[in-house]
Amino acid sequence: MGEAIRIIGIDPGLRRTGWGIVESLGNSLRFVASGTVRSDDKAALAMRLCQLHDGLSDILHAAMPHEAAVEQTFVNKDAAATLKLGQARGIAMLVPARAGLVVAEYAPNAVKKAVIGVGHGDKKQIHMMVKVLMPKATFDTDDAADALAIAICHAHHRQSVAYRMAALA
Repeated sequence: MGEAIRIIGIDPGLRRTGWGIVESLGNSLRFVASGTVRSDDKAALAMRLCQLHDGLSDILHAAMPHEAAVEQTFVNKDAAATLKLGQARGIAMLVPARAGLVVAEYAPNAVKKAVIGVGHGDKKQIHMMVKVLMPKATFDTDDAADALAIAICHAHHRQSVAYRMAALA
């Protein structure tokens, strides 16, 4: 059947970046770990980005995932907030890429559809389905639960992502 693939899902945010790790083997998923990397909101932006970088780097070094998935950013009405989120998302993509991982990106609606079956839903529905799919899953924040949902989404779509990446190479 092959070996389990360890996937890290990352939900980027400047204040809190959630991460969740699952193992995928065939059609089965197993919860590995989850958590939240926090930055000091009183620190300068550059220092906060360093905190996110260092925290994610430590997690990748310890967990040794094979693949990574990051949620795409949606644009909101506050341009400054959107820019800061984009910078945090850059860190969330840079860290696994620097570790040699291919980084897949998923729109929020794709994550919701993969986990709850429809492209629109609230956080409570996502968290409930994460617990249904992985009863042993624990998460300390909404961001960590969302990161697990991103990892689950990637587990469901990784074959098509691999085919697309091979076609681009």
